[in-house]
Amino acid sequence: MKKIAVLLFTDFETLDVFGPVEIFGIMKEEYEISFYSLDGGVVKNGHGVAVLSEKLDTIKKGVNVFLIPGGWGTRPEVNNVALIALIKEIAAASNHVLTVCTGTALLARTGLLDGRKATSNKRAFDWVMEQGNAVEWIRKARWVVDGKYYTSSGVSAGMDMVLGFIEDIHGLELALDLANRIEYNWNRDKDEDNF
Repeated sequence: MKKIAVLLFTDFETLDVFGPVEIFGIMKEEYEISFYSLDGGVVKNGHGVAVLSEKLDTIKKGVNVFLIPGGWGTRPEVNNVALIALIKEIAAASNHVLTVCTGTALLARTGLLDGRKATSNKRAFDWVMEQGNAVEWIRKARWVVDGKYYTSSGVSAGMDMVLGFIEDIHGLELALDLANRIEYNWNRDKDEDNF
C-alpha cells in the first residue's frame, strides 16, 4: 500500500485538497491517504471545512506521494520556519511531490525547486515567483513535471495534474477511466493553461 500524505494548514483551498483526494481515493487498493498539519488536530479553512490531521513530524522519512495544496493560508505559512523545514525534509525523502496552486510557493521556499521548472496559480503567479528566485517558472503551463516534482496551476488544475501523474505512473487507460468515473473533463494539455 502506497502512502499519500496531504498537507493541511489554516485556510487551505478546498478543491486543491479534495479534487486530488477524490481521484486517488478511487484507487484505495493502491493508495492510503492521510492528512497532516504542523501541530496535528483539526484544521479549518475559509469555506468552513474542518479536517482532523496528524502531526507532520511523524512522516520525516517521506511517503510515496506528498501533496501540498494552496489557498490563502500559504501567505503566512511561507514565513513559518518550522513548517518549511519539515516540508523540505519530507519532500526530499518522498518518492513524488505534488503541489497545487500556491502550494508551490511553500515548496519553493524550501529551495528544492531551485534550478527546476515549476508553475502555479496565474492569479498569484508574481507572488509565488518571489518565493523562489532560482526556480525556472513557467507561467503558461497547466502543470509541470520536473523529476519527482509535479506543480500545477490554480485549483482545478490539481485534478488535471493528478490524472497526469496517474497516466505517468499507471498508464493512460486508468487515468481516462478515473476521469470518466468522476465525470470530469480532463484537460490533458499540461503545457497550456487557458486561465
